[in-house]
Amino acid sequence: MIEHIRPKYACRACEKSGTESKIKQQPMPAMPINKGMATASLLSQLITSKYQYGLPLHRQESMFKQYGIELSRQTMSDWVIKSAALFTPLIERLKTELLKQSVLNADETTVNVVKSDKVNSYMWVYCSGADSPKPDNPIPNIVLYDYHTSRAAACVMNYLNGYRGYLHVDGYQVYEKTQATLVGCWAHARRKFIEAKKLQGKNKTGKADVVLSLIQKLYGIESRLKDKSADEIYHTRQTQSKPILDKLKQWLEKHQPNLVGNSKLIDAANYMANQWPKLIMYINDGRLSIDNNRAERAIKPFVIGRKNWLFSQTATGANARAILYSIIETAKANGLVPYDYITACLNELCQLTPDIDSLYP
Repeated sequence: MIEHIRPKYACRACEKSGTESKIKQQPMPAMPINKGMATASLLSQLITSKYQYGLPLHRQESMFKQYGIELSRQTMSDWVIKSAALFTPLIERLKTELLKQSVLNADETTVNVVKSDKVNSYMWVYCSGADSPKPDNPIPNIVLYDYHTSRAAACVMNYLNGYRGYLHVDGYQVYEKTQATLVGCWAHARRKFIEAKKLQGKNKTGKADVVLSLIQKLYGIESRLKDKSADEIYHTRQTQSKPILDKLKQWLEKHQPNLVGNSKLIDAANYMANQWPKLIMYINDGRLSIDNNRAERAIKPFVIGRKNWLFSQTATGANARAILYSIIETAKANGLVPYDYITACLNELCQLTPDIDSLYP
């Protein structure tokens, strides 16, 4: 139990003389939940248990009962939503920094919101930097989620707000509505040819194997370029990756118009042909990646969590979820312990004039 003792003081001399005496009392310390009993550390435990470790609130309610603590699911839900609201200025600060970066990654996935008119709502993710901390990395590691009830182009256009840098994406067409320079994902292309290979039958080789072999060589080059400078990466790609890409282009021109039978192979070839300008973009700048795995890894914790908590009840809850996933994944990407980081943030953000810059991870 934490007990705050706040004596009230008044001036007896003023009272005796008939002068009005003002009562003095120290104000209550700032708390994340106004007039609530939850400390920042308890709120941080609830948040990380649910959004970092996928433990729904009804399970946490059962765990508390084992220790004789009556803490209802509704109370915890209210606390989590109010805590998320406190993080809004920090999220805006991170978004401002995110949009300053020259290279971003983006992806999206579905989320079920019970009290919504739409069958499927969507959680978008935008990130910069690496998904794990790197020493002396000049690019900030930021992961931000954004909830919308649709998958329309307006969602990404409004969020990026005229962003003109590089944007790593998959083949979803709405990204073409942005002003960014799009960079394709070879992991997506490769996946489609793997599906086509499965239809060839066991121990059989075919056209899909040729493409997969060439893509594997591209990834082999990338594995040797880790920790190299952007200039070194650019020159190596121009001398080693470009000839392999030329062979893939020749394979497309030769085989795509004549493919029949294997529908998966046709789909894979069509995808690669349609995405070709974006797929070869990465060799033009050493700062770019061969795929969009950065965003896919960033959104994976949300997908795993969704299997546990299943849905959001309201749009308010979904927005709170986007904020808290953003804080946790950004903390992890910067080598911070999410529990400690959230506790420190809540203690600062509940102040009358919080120092937002001091919370930059």
